Amino acid sequence: MRFFVLGANGKTGSEFLDLALAKGHWVTAYVRSPWKITRRDPGLTVVQGDLTNVEGMAEAMKGHDAVISALGPTPGEAFKPHHLLDEMAFRTAAAMEHAGVKKVYFVSSAALFPGGGPVTRLFRWLFRHHVEDLRGAEKFLADSRLDWTIARPPRLDKIKGESFTSREGALPKTGFRMSFRGVANFMLQAAEKGANARQVVGLGR
Repeated sequence: MRFFVLGANGKTGSEFLDLALAKGHWVTAYVRSPWKITRRDPGLTVVQGDLTNVEGMAEAMKGHDAVISALGPTPGEAFKPHHLLDEMAFRTAAAMEHAGVKKVYFVSSAALFPGGGPVTRLFRWLFRHHVEDLRGAEKFLADSRLDWTIARPPRLDKIKGESFTSREGALPKTGFRMSFRGVANFMLQAAEKGANARQVVGLGR
């Protein structure tokens, strides 16, 4: 498959590159800072691009099978009012329409599931701007004509391993923490199998 990755310099995005390339897929990393990607692989193409430039993104996106969106705000941005992911969902969808790409896999957060204990409620309050941004991005994708899959992982840690559990529409019982690599592995497997189309999927370790 040919994957177009947004957020390839981030923790989840870089793990996706590693997993997809190891399995022989072709990957395009569309990034603002291409020099940060030091790995070399015959299947990897690194394209410097402006995420707000829909036409430029669409041109680079042509010929791909799916978009992987592992974008996220910086820690400082997450505490402040912003519409980063909401706006990027709109721009990505516009680029996909121009490029003729239908499938998108989007990393969100388990905080958008209802309920949860005191820790979850505290997280929602502290990162309320980020949660609202994600909520807007999810709604835009859900209302679109795209073949989308939304992954909602719990707290992500720098733990080893690529295992995951998943559950459509809810957080699995193991959904307390997991690795960035586990999220990347879910998205890769979902894309390979064509699974979880137009579904919100809770993830766990």
